Amino acid sequence: MKTLLVLCVVCTLAVLSVSGTEEQKLNNCNDVRAAYSSKGFNVNDVPNKGINGAPLKVCPQGFSCCTVEMEEKLSQQSHTEIKAPVSRLSTNLQSTFKQRHDHFDKFFRELLKNAEASLHNMFVRTYGMMYVQNAELFRNFFESLTRYYVSGSAAVNLDSMLSDFWAELLERMFRLVNVQYEFSDAYMECVSRHTDQLQPFGDVPRKLRIQLTRAFVAARTFVRGLALMPEVVNKVSTVNASPSCVRAAMKMLYCPYCSGQVELKPCQNYCLNVMRGCFANQADLDTEWNNFLDAMLSLAERLEGPFNFESVTDPIDVKISEAIMNMQENSMQVSQKVFQGCGQPKLSMAFRSKRAVKETGFTGRFRPYSPDARPTTAAGTSLDRLTSDVKKKLKNAKKFWSTLPETVCTGERIAPGDDCWNGTAKSRYESVVISSGLANQVSNPDVDVDITKPDIMIRSQIAVLKEMTSRLKAAHNGHDISIENVGDDEESSGGEESGSGCDSPSCDTDRDMYFSTPPNPGKPRVDPVQASSAVVASQGSMALALCGLALTLLAAHLR
Repeated sequence: MKTLLVLCVVCTLAVLSVSGTEEQKLNNCNDVRAAYSSKGFNVNDVPNKGINGAPLKVCPQGFSCCTVEMEEKLSQQSHTEIKAPVSRLSTNLQSTFKQRHDHFDKFFRELLKNAEASLHNMFVRTYGMMYVQNAELFRNFFESLTRYYVSGSAAVNLDSMLSDFWAELLERMFRLVNVQYEFSDAYMECVSRHTDQLQPFGDVPRKLRIQLTRAFVAARTFVRGLALMPEVVNKVSTVNASPSCVRAAMKMLYCPYCSGQVELKPCQNYCLNVMRGCFANQADLDTEWNNFLDAMLSLAERLEGPFNFESVTDPIDVKISEAIMNMQENSMQVSQKVFQGCGQPKLSMAFRSKRAVKETGFTGRFRPYSPDARPTTAAGTSLDRLTSDVKKKLKNAKKFWSTLPETVCTGERIAPGDDCWNGTAKSRYESVVISSGLANQVSNPDVDVDITKPDIMIRSQIAVLKEMTSRLKAAHNGHDISIENVGDDEESSGGEESGSGCDSPSCDTDRDMYFSTPPNPGKPRVDPVQASSAVVASQGSMALALCGLALTLLAAHLR
């Protein structure tokens, strides 16, 4: 009994001693006044010595150096201070991917310009006026490719554009190799209508369509993804902290002022719980953000490999030359099929003149083609270098939103060990650290979070990321999701690049219907008028000339 009495006396004296020490310490609020004024506030807001803290709404209501007015101003300061590191990180992230977007976009546009310039220069040197008179066909081709890259299928249907290009090229070449005939517009429409069935250019149109579709869809979707990242980060970073978050942050950062402990920092786990409550909505963005980044990384690998935009656009001129060569090698057979399917054309009156035959033959001399003469792109950079760099940045951006609390609660912002502010005193923080995400904040001990009211802006950005991820995954398979259903036709994503020049299952039937092969293909039955020596001379001269061009360009490219 006597022992218990002694213990009670000791405890009472200890409490009175501590209370007296605190009260004695708060007899002078000079440290608080100095710290408060250093934040830019009026020093006269701080009492000279401790006062009754009963009116305080956030901080402990005992003997205090704080007033209600100070709480309000320090709440605003707390909001600024928790937002500052997040704003800095967000700005850096926006800047990083804005630069990468600009680099890729500039690079892809320059590749297209250089491919057009390369074709133009070679064909001017080789064909002269014959090319110049038909240059708008190729100019329109590259303009359409550029518009597709910029605006996608909303501006250009790539399949239709390529079909029209080959049909127009066939029409112009068909006139050249059959210069002895007169063709009406209706007749040429018949020729163009059956370009796929005729296969005048061999397998080049089909291969080029697959390669261009893959590369362009991948490139423009990847660039759109890079452009989206700064937009999402900017919108999410503008989301304001809730009032309960601001109160919790003020309590964590500045309530030590009220007890005169201006140097006391919060415990790390205490800080984490406060920040996870403040950034609960942002953390929910993390799943779709990471899915989006994974899709970007996957598409980047495609750009390095089979969907390489650079390796597809660079040799477009040589591929078109190869198509021209195929047309020349098969010009007689193509003409015969056209005559059978579209009717026998009339001989041109001018063709009866020998001079006309001489003037229509192409006499250009072919010069060796050097790949070194190609223009350089984007200050000598390459797609591999750009892709390698952006992949590192994409990987570093993963889990950006869920790790914001750890980013804030580090360094000089917290106190290590148990010598820290736990929300009520300088002591160990006992509560368990809550997991990230809105739903988990139902048991947050330091921030009141309404888990039934998710932030509308952040939810909208989650939807935006989800949609873009679907587009990226479709592009990974060679599809433009705006005009195709993902997973339909595997040919454009991974099929072999060989076979006929027509992809439609009905091509064989159509070919038989409109251009049936004669019973003896080796010795076709030809009208004597068609077999005149002038016809043979004209077709032979033109075929050899154009074939020489294609072979020269192709051989030089292979070297």
